[in-house]
Amino acid sequence: MSQFDATAFQDATGVSRETLERLSAYERLLRKWQPKINLVGPSTLPDLWRRHFLDSAQLYPLLPDAAQVLVDLGSGAGFPGLVLAILGVPEVHLIESDSRKAVFLREAARAAGVTVTVHNKRIETVNGIEADVVTARALAPLADLFGWSFPFLGSRGTALFLKGQALDDELTAAAASGWTMRIERFDSRSDPTGTILRVSDLDRA
Repeated sequence: MSQFDATAFQDATGVSRETLERLSAYERLLRKWQPKINLVGPSTLPDLWRRHFLDSAQLYPLLPDAAQVLVDLGSGAGFPGLVLAILGVPEVHLIESDSRKAVFLREAARAAGVTVTVHNKRIETVNGIEADVVTARALAPLADLFGWSFPFLGSRGTALFLKGQALDDELTAAAASGWTMRIERFDSRSDPTGTILRVSDLDRA
């Protein structure tokens, strides 16, 4: 497999040169901080543009057209929330309970020249945000994600979750917990075993 670098990312996504420069500033800071804080899995560093940047950016075309406010649960190193902010989502809230990662997120947003709000709190303690979209990646089973998302979305918003091979089992467990929803599945462009789940009309029976 040929190296998937920044140029390949630009070819795959069609982002502008300015946007690519913002993402590259973010990438450089991540590589600088990685030895001090385990921001991403070390084995993924050689394929950072595919495994993390493309993995996050592929959500952008799936956002509702009028989406203004996005909440990213368990943001970690900023995937996918910070990438989506750089791509143009107007108001992005990154929720991350780890204080060191929260500091990194603020520095990475500054380096990339974008404005985001970083909440250094546990997800369930963040209140008062009415989101159009909630995102999460590799965070928790769907039943938990639905419970955390509902206070931000109600039944009117959309959730986008990057999920792996346990998706069907997680959907079964969520339904057994009383959750009802409308779902759409999209094949991941970055991981042949991955699926993007788009959720709307979320409610609890």
